[in-house]
Amino acid sequence: MTHDHDLVLRPTAAQTEAALNPPDGRTGGDLVVETLAGLGATTVFGLPGQHALGVFDALRRSDLRYVGLRVENNAAFAADAYGRITGEAAPLLLSTGPGALTALPALQEAAAASAPVLAIGSQVPTAGLGGGRHGYLHELPDQASSFRGVVKSVHTARTASQIPSAVTEAWKSALTVPHGPVWVEIPQDVLAAPTSLPAVTAMDATPDELPPRPELTAVAAHWLTHAERPAIIAGGGVIRSDASGKLRKLAERLRAPVVTTPGGKGAFPWTHPLSLRSWLEDRHTTDFLQDADVLLVVGSGLGELSSNHHTFTPRGRIVQIEADLGKLESNHPALGIHADARLALQALLETVEPREDEAAPERVRTLLSKVAERIASQELTLEQEVLASVRRALPDDAPSFWDMTILAYWAWSAFDAKGPNHLHSAQGAGGLGYGLPAALGAAVADPARPVLAVSGDGGALYSVAELATARQYDLDVTWLIVDDGGYGILREYMTDAYGEATATDLTGPDFVALAESFGVPGVRTTPDTLERDLSRALTTPGPSVVVLPTVLRMFAPTHLNRTSAGRTPC
Repeated sequence: MTHDHDLVLRPTAAQTEAALNPPDGRTGGDLVVETLAGLGATTVFGLPGQHALGVFDALRRSDLRYVGLRVENNAAFAADAYGRITGEAAPLLLSTGPGALTALPALQEAAAASAPVLAIGSQVPTAGLGGGRHGYLHELPDQASSFRGVVKSVHTARTASQIPSAVTEAWKSALTVPHGPVWVEIPQDVLAAPTSLPAVTAMDATPDELPPRPELTAVAAHWLTHAERPAIIAGGGVIRSDASGKLRKLAERLRAPVVTTPGGKGAFPWTHPLSLRSWLEDRHTTDFLQDADVLLVVGSGLGELSSNHHTFTPRGRIVQIEADLGKLESNHPALGIHADARLALQALLETVEPREDEAAPERVRTLLSKVAERIASQELTLEQEVLASVRRALPDDAPSFWDMTILAYWAWSAFDAKGPNHLHSAQGAGGLGYGLPAALGAAVADPARPVLAVSGDGGALYSVAELATARQYDLDVTWLIVDDGGYGILREYMTDAYGEATATDLTGPDFVALAESFGVPGVRTTPDTLERDLSRALTTPGPSVVVLPTVLRMFAPTHLNRTSAGRTPC
């Protein structure tokens, strides 16, 4: 009797011949790039470094496209965006010590946003491992420990024969829900040493699926079918699992209003009669959701922003669908369903019964009217006009990447993304410098569409070196810099809390002249000419910079303690 586990794939004669006679001049670095190619990678990001030269040399002998950025953190941001746009694991090649550690903030953002990044870092030579003080350049007692609290999984290869399996396991981990960044570590001498191992031709790294437990979806379907006031919060998990279509079908079947989190922007049509849009940092919306007798939360952990800074206190039942086990019921008791959003929504679609609720669209209109009245009472015409100008200038299918800046905070609530996977920001970890390098990664992933990056002047200085990258690869990215001469949101926080601001004003460069010094065209605009100048830049191939000198204000918060908002500088 033959069992499935007894079956093996027998090599052909040609494969056997190739294995017995591998090409000359290969090293451990070749095993890395061959494995990546065998897994389906076509593009890698990174920066070379002394201990990683073996893998960079191997790139010469591969068909992989290399995109090099100027700072490791920015390279990781670019890989993050590439993973979000393509849904593929984005390889990131880094060197030891300072090079590797510089990427940690971006890997934290990838972890918070569940972006699949495959970071491969070098290590000191094998003789320097083990925690002793051998005096190697970049030496750390335990480099991998710096990554364990940030990435999804850590993988090591200490011999050439371990490389294909370590890289393959990491690839599978990055793409198994919840997606996330992973870390692979290989010593310098292993990367550089000649190898006689056969060339890697293909690797099987099919991600594991995460289906829901049927008894849980049966209970959830019963609750939702018989609810009087159901509502839905759609988070980033809906986007990552490509479940927007299923979400819409379920909402329409249940007649349930839907609000999207900052990470879930575009998961539900902005102008749909059941769309509550994204006004989660609004007390009217918070009250509406608290009043739901059954609240379905899909792909969100109900964290700080999604819970109006933890002032959300639901009175009804909660059904939470979440692929990240650490987020499941982490903030509110619920019927927790540990599952991929797409599979769980499909299960609900197969079991819920249609509801009749002709009043639901009117409740949505009433809620949005209250929100509009609250914003209108605050004399924020400039801010709304600037955001509207950006929306009109940006093509409907073009992705945008927003740094931590006041205009981005407006976008979280008030910007129509026009579709899933179109709007991305650094709200997961809240670090600065995300906008431009992430936009560059998106332009590499899909060169057929223009890409918009949005930053404040403070955040822009974190990543301005990547204008050189934009020019070198002629990437079609337009960078909007809102220059208010400092960390604008912290000015507001400190002035409100302490009467005046400290350490929030910045002396900045002439961003237009700086862009032009990189060979990137720049223009200084005004709120009145922003739409025209931004449209022109977005429709002109290649990189460009649009600078808007203005001071924007945030709408008034509705959570209890404004100083606890916790945003980083803009």
